[in-house]
Amino acid sequence: MTFCLTRRTALAGAAASLAAPRLAFAAPVEIEAHYAMPAVYKDVKEAIARAFMAANPDVKVTWRQPTASYDEATQLVLREAVTGRQPDLTFQGLNRLRVVAERDLAVDIAPLLKAEGESVKFGYTPELLGLGQAGGIQAGLAFATSNPIVFINADLFRRAGLDPDRKLTTWDEHIEASKRISALGGGIHGSYYRWQGDWIYSALLFGFGGTMMDAAERDIGFAGPEGRASLTVLDRLVRQGGMPALSGEAGAQAFAAGKVGMYYWSTAFLRQAMNSLGQNFKLATWEFPLGDKARGRLPTGGAAGMILAKDPAKQQAAYRFLRYATGPEGCATMVKGTGYVPVNQIAADDPRLLGDFYRDNPLFMTGVRQMSVMVPWYAFPGANGVRITSVITDNVSRVVEQKASVETALADMAREVTRLLPRA
Repeated sequence: MTFCLTRRTALAGAAASLAAPRLAFAAPVEIEAHYAMPAVYKDVKEAIARAFMAANPDVKVTWRQPTASYDEATQLVLREAVTGRQPDLTFQGLNRLRVVAERDLAVDIAPLLKAEGESVKFGYTPELLGLGQAGGIQAGLAFATSNPIVFINADLFRRAGLDPDRKLTTWDEHIEASKRISALGGGIHGSYYRWQGDWIYSALLFGFGGTMMDAAERDIGFAGPEGRASLTVLDRLVRQGGMPALSGEAGAQAFAAGKVGMYYWSTAFLRQAMNSLGQNFKLATWEFPLGDKARGRLPTGGAAGMILAKDPAKQQAAYRFLRYATGPEGCATMVKGTGYVPVNQIAADDPRLLGDFYRDNPLFMTGVRQMSVMVPWYAFPGANGVRITSVITDNVSRVVEQKASVETALADMAREVTRLLPRA
């Protein structure tokens, strides 16, 4: 993806101020930080902040009320920036870094990283740093990354005469398994694909080798055969596999209650699922099926921390906290408490941090095994990214709810998204 926006001089000056040596503050500096999705993040965010403040008594981190979703987090920041009330540090969805950075709200972190030396020595590989680049700058540091996996109710598989230890790798196999599990009756459903949002839709699209837009970002890329194949999978899961048209939360609750055989969602749900299942059933995890084994890729979900503070002292304090949160210790806390895959190479490699953890918790390894096919969560250009996400979700819902054919929904989605894109 190419970004052509030129940074303003004021932003360059703010970024340059970050390059000063890191010193303890004479008096404690308080920063306000914000994040989304408290059901996933609350415990780890608070644990990381406590550990950081214990080691850095000159910085106090306070959390603003979290928002329910990444899109709401972006809308909050854009709205508060109008009056200068934006948080000092915000954790935004990886596909929303672009809209924040292109409005010159984010401080460029690159100068301070450079002042500390080679970033790879601190666990930040070029690939990991790339996840935080937007608007022509290092707009943030990735805090959590995920990819889609399949959560398996092993007990329902066995009841349907299927072997949960034999991973199914094609959509045809998954749809057939869903059909057999749904045939058990009694309110049992073979599958639930949590289709709400552009990220989980792009998992299907990218898995078939498709793209949201062409390389030049002039034309949409999902209106062709890959997009058709993606919606067809959902259509077949409903018509042939018995998948219900539940809301996202209702689908998660049905899976937790032992009523769904296969649940397609993010690795971020793993710890939450393990905590909520109790003795309901035996849980397994599988890799996400790729419609095209050669070209198939998976979107990188998750969030990155962005510094929005204008005050130089608060910028320094926010950077120190962000470096800890995305460093080896913070990363290890995040992975163990969620299910996200690591954003710090040192954390991933060190047995004391995550090496032994993965050995003892094999369910968490499914997302790690898919890291080689992870690509960035696509961010549409222009100011209508949130509205485009709604358009995609609405048209995918029409297919799942059997209110529109694949061809009709795809054509409508292509037309509506095209209308919302910036004009050359």
